[in-house]
Amino acid sequence: MSYLFDPPAPVIAATSDGVGFPVRRVFCVGRNYAGHAREMGSDPVREPPFFFTKWAEAVVPDGATIAYPSATHDYQFEAELVVAIGAGGRDIAAARAADHIYGYAAGLDMTRRDLQAAAKATGQPWDVAKNVEQSAPLGVIRPAATTPLDPAAAITLHVGDTLRQQDVLGAMIWSVAEIVATLSTLYRLEPGDLIYTGTPEGVGPVSPGDVLRVSIDGLADLCVTIGPRA
Repeated sequence: MSYLFDPPAPVIAATSDGVGFPVRRVFCVGRNYAGHAREMGSDPVREPPFFFTKWAEAVVPDGATIAYPSATHDYQFEAELVVAIGAGGRDIAAARAADHIYGYAAGLDMTRRDLQAAAKATGQPWDVAKNVEQSAPLGVIRPAATTPLDPAAAITLHVGDTLRQQDVLGAMIWSVAEIVATLSTLYRLEPGDLIYTGTPEGVGPVSPGDVLRVSIDGLADLCVTIGPRA
């Protein structure tokens, strides 16, 4: 069959095994740390987690320079643990969630915060605030079999040499297993899906030239540079 134009190349994430991880879909969890929920003006109650999505092509690798996007004057960072799904399933029990996880990585959920605030004020979807080109930087994925999650593991974000975000993975309102279980009641999870699990408090704006570094104990650091405005 011929095509009107060339189909897009698959997005392949790097793994510490040296094999590519084809990215299928990107799911993100909102307000999964109490401190961040408060700084966004919400109560950190343990209600069911909610999700939003990004295109697979929003994923960019460690070391990338990402453009400061159009239509915003308040582009912000959110450091996150990312879960890489390796085996599909629906209605997965939390106790079996680990069977479906290939590995973990450090990630960033970049956000046009001014557009998000405007959407919240009018009850509109967050798509234009969250689903932005190059807005889901992803570090090297390390297999869960060799990188067990430690609730005491620190997650931090530095802008240059300045520490801006700091917490531990155990501070998540909803655990990784609970997130996988809940999401699998809404969609059949498939190999290649990524789940960005929420960010600690301390989010803030970036400027062209800023270097962001996300560190999670036991995982490879993720570093990206903010490029010129698109």
